[in-house]
Amino acid sequence: MQDSSYDVVVVGAGNAALCAAISAKEHGAKVLVLEKAPEDEKGGNSYFTAGGFRFVHTGLDDVRDDVLVDMSDDEADKMILPSHDKQFFYDTLMKVTRGQSNEDLAWTLINGSRPAMAWLRENGVRFIPMYGRQSFEVDGKQHFYGGVNIEAVGGGAGLVEFLLERCRKVGIDIRYGTGATKLYQDENYRITGLQVRAQGGYEDIACKSVVLACGGFESNPEMRVRYLGQGWDLARVRGTRHNTGDGIQMALDIGAVPYGNWSGCHSVGWDISAPPFGDRWVLDNFQKHSYPLGIMVNIHGERFVDEGEDYRNLTYVRFGKAIMGQPHYTCVQIFDQKTTHRLRDEYRIKEVTHVKSDTIEGLAEQLEISVEGLKKTIEEYNAACPDQSFIDANYNPAILDNVGTTGISPAKSNWALPIDEPPYEAWVTTTGVTFTFGGLKIDDKNCVQDKADRGIPGLFAAGELVGGLFYENYPGGTGLMSGSVFGRRAGEFAAEYARTTNT
Repeated sequence: MQDSSYDVVVVGAGNAALCAAISAKEHGAKVLVLEKAPEDEKGGNSYFTAGGFRFVHTGLDDVRDDVLVDMSDDEADKMILPSHDKQFFYDTLMKVTRGQSNEDLAWTLINGSRPAMAWLRENGVRFIPMYGRQSFEVDGKQHFYGGVNIEAVGGGAGLVEFLLERCRKVGIDIRYGTGATKLYQDENYRITGLQVRAQGGYEDIACKSVVLACGGFESNPEMRVRYLGQGWDLARVRGTRHNTGDGIQMALDIGAVPYGNWSGCHSVGWDISAPPFGDRWVLDNFQKHSYPLGIMVNIHGERFVDEGEDYRNLTYVRFGKAIMGQPHYTCVQIFDQKTTHRLRDEYRIKEVTHVKSDTIEGLAEQLEISVEGLKKTIEEYNAACPDQSFIDANYNPAILDNVGTTGISPAKSNWALPIDEPPYEAWVTTTGVTFTFGGLKIDDKNCVQDKADRGIPGLFAAGELVGGLFYENYPGGTGLMSGSVFGRRAGEFAAEYARTTNT
């Protein structure tokens, strides 16, 4: 095995991996980052995100201290930013996972979220409010909602560039086009290095510890069908084509225990014309997340979810999965002119599947869906909406306003406005899968656990391949936050292990 003298090798180069690398370097380790993708496809799934973070804070004054440090007083005066305390974070996570999230992982995430945001800013990541996606203007002020209100400048792509710049500045080596394929251990089960596959062939790299942070198996259609179920091989992938479960499989091959929700994933409503994998120009703008303002129907013109059940941050993952249960994995989002001006910017890009008509019949014909089915659905939906005086007094898209339907199933619990002001507009979506929930089990030092619940010495994990945090659903903005919190921890503990081991 080549004597590389690296203390820590980090597998992956997305948010979690780069946070691990920076943290390990801060704690005195010599660090190598291995990125399977070529340099022009760097950044993992993080590159394709909106760059939003859910974290604990007490409101605007709090985050201005060390997160939104560039904000002017004039800008702050025009914002309403609700607090997001630890209990609210916990309750939200447990609500969407139906109480299945591992308690220790949950509290590690929650307690580490606020310090991690300050740490990211110290390491060069700049943040701004998510005006276009997480706020509505009410009475002249931007009211933020849903719990994920702050994003990295430049979104996920900007986040990756900030972190890579920090890696370069502190002297972390990065090898692109180099994918890890096998982990090596000594007779005491300790990690001694790993095999990689690069352009020139296979190579062995010696090291004292390894951090696996190379994503889940969402880009592996065989694994998607095996674990997520029939039809999931046909789902589009929102992000990188390189997350094929390699890190998980390497760990399983040396006795790691599989853990978490292996049949679950993060998925969204995704434009039906999107390519098979993420587009580095369009990024996450193929998603269509303003559905709480309208209705969603299948090709028979029938509604199949409560679009106003909760804030979209807490429902879009389940609804992405629900689309997979519809004929041809297809969903149509429909709006009228009372709400189209409120749609997120992603509805206005040129790469959309969009139709417009002055009549419901004309809309259905252009969509090639059931004309009679859509007419019947909209007539019944409109009749079930509250009367106009109640809507005028209570409608507010920035809160759960209880402007809901009566007498139909599924109901629309909030933001139920009749669809009666033409022209009518529709966007056609399918399911886009982001990342998978099943993965590896870690202990309180991010050490990967084996089938006997013992740590594998020198093997650490962070990011999407850690199982046990998300089950069936996901609160928006938690993925990047988890990657940062657990990546930072994994790097610290991997460096500590490398410093104390005799390997």
